[in-house]
Amino acid sequence: MTNSILWQSFSALTNLERKHLGQWLESPFFCRRPQPGLLFQYLQQCLDKDKMPDLQEAKKRTKTQADQDFRLLMSEVQMQLEHFLVYKEYFEQEENFHIRLAAAWRKRGLDKHFRRALRQARQDWERQPYRHNDYFDAQAGIALEEYQYLSSSQRTEALNLQELLDVTDTAYITQKLRQACFALTHQTVYNAEYRMGLLEAVLQHIRLSPELLELPAVALYYFCYLFLTEPDEEKHFSRFRELLLTHSATLPPDEQRDLHLLAINYCIKKINQMQSAYFRQALELYQSALRADLLLENGTLSPFAYNNIVAIALKVGETAWAEHFVRQYAPFLEKKHREANYQLNLARVAYTHKDYRKALLHLQEADYKDLINNLIAKTLLLKIFFETGEYDALDAHLQSMQGFLRRQRVIGYHRDNYRNIIRLTRRIMQHNPNNPAEAAALKNQIGAENPLTEKAWLLEMLAGERV
Repeated sequence: MTNSILWQSFSALTNLERKHLGQWLESPFFCRRPQPGLLFQYLQQCLDKDKMPDLQEAKKRTKTQADQDFRLLMSEVQMQLEHFLVYKEYFEQEENFHIRLAAAWRKRGLDKHFRRALRQARQDWERQPYRHNDYFDAQAGIALEEYQYLSSSQRTEALNLQELLDVTDTAYITQKLRQACFALTHQTVYNAEYRMGLLEAVLQHIRLSPELLELPAVALYYFCYLFLTEPDEEKHFSRFRELLLTHSATLPPDEQRDLHLLAINYCIKKINQMQSAYFRQALELYQSALRADLLLENGTLSPFAYNNIVAIALKVGETAWAEHFVRQYAPFLEKKHREANYQLNLARVAYTHKDYRKALLHLQEADYKDLINNLIAKTLLLKIFFETGEYDALDAHLQSMQGFLRRQRVIGYHRDNYRNIIRLTRRIMQHNPNNPAEAAALKNQIGAENPLTEKAWLLEMLAGERV
């Protein structure tokens, strides 16, 4: 029985779902004989006692002797379980209840009941806070019910066909644009290629119907699609970002989160292209996501987001905000990542305050098992040695860091970036400050080098702005 579809399905339910399934099986409306309930009770006992079900014991509990009869019983319980899940899914969105009720009254010819139910359906959907695809899909459902009601008895009232056509289009457009954005991001990551079907017709329809862009659910995904497909046209991203920061609450949290992350990723790509204006934009997007509680998954913040937010905040001079964030959100990191990332980011803050002693103390407290964290810490130590004039320690540290890069599987962007930092730090140490031509050539070299995350710092050190 342990490999049966029934046991696997039953085990996947939550405790509350199993409780409700038990109540379902007790109802004669759904289940007219006792055996399914008896099998349910036995499976529940097995779960409670953390043991696997036994075929012979199950047959004994359900008073079923023949193998064929027991297989039929298992199939029946599986069918009941599936009906229960469909029922649960169907009624989980309470706002749709009155649309379905209106359909039932319409089919029975009860005009007053129908109108009351349809009026309540409209009120239900207007009360909920989101104006997303589900909302427009429900409006199409309401308009369809009204059309079927008006046309069923050859009534003299004007039919609502224009409303039905318009809202059906809007529902389709919001869904199509959202799916297109998903497809674009997926094909970028997995090197896939998708046919977009009617998307070009949708885009053309929006261009010819600018009033659609007054709907945030359309405008957000429309400009999202444009900045994903035309990343060099920064006006698309600017418009998207403006809409996101002002209207994202009109969408459910999962959609808000997806759109914030797409926007942040765009900013990071621009930052990697040395467009420093995007640091501030990325921070504002992160702050917007934090205010809306979009970055916590199951109550946990990823260490990548934690470190990225601190780095960006420090880059734009928001040191006090960064320190507050480090302390406020450390408890939301997974325990195994918490201390290392907490100490690393306190070290970053202390370094920004030029409190090198405190920065070194924080670096000593942390355990950098994560490769990128280790490289960030080594770079921070490099900068402290340079700025405090500890050139012998710096020379030894650069050698150690270079050896570390050779030993570790640091690939692509990160390998090239840290090699460039090491090489150009050495060049600054070795150059003759009394030779303007040499200094100018080195300045040009640093300015042209990519990738190079510490470009601004290296130029500052070359200019002789020591502490």
